[in-house]
Amino acid sequence: MKQSSNVLLKGGSIIDGTGSPATSGDVLIQDGRIVAAGESAAAAVSRSSFNVIDCTGYVVAPGFIDVHSHSDLQVLENRTEKLLQGVTSEVVGNCGFSPYPLPKDPNVLREFANGILCGNDSWGWNSAADYLASAGNSRVAHVASLVGHGSLRIKVVGNTSRELTRRELDTMAGLLDDALEEGVAGFSSGLMYAPGSGASGEELTTLGRVAARRNKLYATHMRSYSAGLVDAVEEQIAVAEHSGCRLQISHLQAAGEDYWPLQRHAIDTIEKAARRGVDVTFDVYPWLAGSTVLTQVLPQDALDGGIPQLMARLRDPRQRELIGPRIKPEARWTGLVITSAATNEEALVGRPLQDIANERGTDPATTVMDILLEQECNVNIVEHCQSIDNLHALLTHPLAIVITDGVYTRGRSHPRLYATFPLLLSDMVRERKWLSLEDAVHKVTAKPASRFHFNDRGRIAKGYVADVTVFDPEKIHTDATYENPDVAPTGIKVVLRSGKVVVDSGVAV
Repeated sequence: MKQSSNVLLKGGSIIDGTGSPATSGDVLIQDGRIVAAGESAAAAVSRSSFNVIDCTGYVVAPGFIDVHSHSDLQVLENRTEKLLQGVTSEVVGNCGFSPYPLPKDPNVLREFANGILCGNDSWGWNSAADYLASAGNSRVAHVASLVGHGSLRIKVVGNTSRELTRRELDTMAGLLDDALEEGVAGFSSGLMYAPGSGASGEELTTLGRVAARRNKLYATHMRSYSAGLVDAVEEQIAVAEHSGCRLQISHLQAAGEDYWPLQRHAIDTIEKAARRGVDVTFDVYPWLAGSTVLTQVLPQDALDGGIPQLMARLRDPRQRELIGPRIKPEARWTGLVITSAATNEEALVGRPLQDIANERGTDPATTVMDILLEQECNVNIVEHCQSIDNLHALLTHPLAIVITDGVYTRGRSHPRLYATFPLLLSDMVRERKWLSLEDAVHKVTAKPASRFHFNDRGRIAKGYVADVTVFDPEKIHTDATYENPDVAPTGIKVVLRSGKVVVDSGVAV
């Protein structure tokens, strides 16, 4: 499709991102900005030369915003998996992992983060400013970043979960303030991952006060989403209340059938906090399975000192005897599937952990430790653990933002990396009718834009950056599955970033 600084999206159904009912009309774009939308666009057209894109029968919506992404490195590689599903903005640096600030030994940060960031042995930036400068050159997304609490901790004290001294905590708070001043959107914690798992409430509250002074966000992967879910929510709300920071609870869910009833209690706790003035929202992905690293099921003190120390412990019979009984008792091994490993051998990838244990004649905990040792701890998993009724309650909640939580792997990635927003708009909107189309678009455009202070994105309105996704509401669809995730969606006509067409008829251009 021919590029032009002036584009007319003609005859579409405009869903502006605010949740308001759709309207018919045109959208006129000049020099990367929307200059007119709706009936007013027609008058402006006569005074301009433009390329016309016929949008009859299509929805014209703001480009989708994914505020919980782990594409920190891939947006720099201009990977198109998100773009093809209509995403034009991403917030990276989630769950305590950011590729900066580099510590004295960069490999310590890389060992900590490579399982989530899918990195190699050469990435890293000394500061937020350096990373954001690189991210500003991305051709596939407008990139905002959170600085990871785990990355900050490693910069100050290395990969250790011990309690910080006052001086160390002050140093960490200073580094956070520097990053906020340099332009990050806030900070994130990963309290189920070492070394973030060692953080006290006081530590998090101290950092929260730094974020509050600059009106930035604190996003948290909490300590538990299973037996300790409600306690975890209460802890993070207390951090927000005591510090005054804005709180974003990451990928809220109740993981494991035994704990599904706890979700209602968790939501009640969040609602009560919001009513008494806590600035809190949450995000959710529209899938019944999550994705993470296999080391997540270990007691996190086993990871103290990083992967080399963990490997040493797994080789030590006495240490294994201590670790084995503490491997997550709530894990349902038939629903935990290995998706990638260092060797990516067929005996592992795509198979439930329980099946592998049965084949080897070992119990699941021993099998976990053996596989981690064999694969040098480089193992990713998908865990099927959520309830369809709970998912409905989360997606339709007024405090919810919809995310991908997409994680790249060198094996079989979770389909949310390829298909989250098409799944939302087809299955949850068109088929199940859980949400109106306007509400669903709001949860992936203007709502996240407002939450993360993207002041000129997320709406089809005059003056806004012309990030636009045009799709057929009757045909948008995904065939991506857990077994075959790498499938591009259908039904997306064009995607524009700053007024330039970057996806045309489902193909990146």
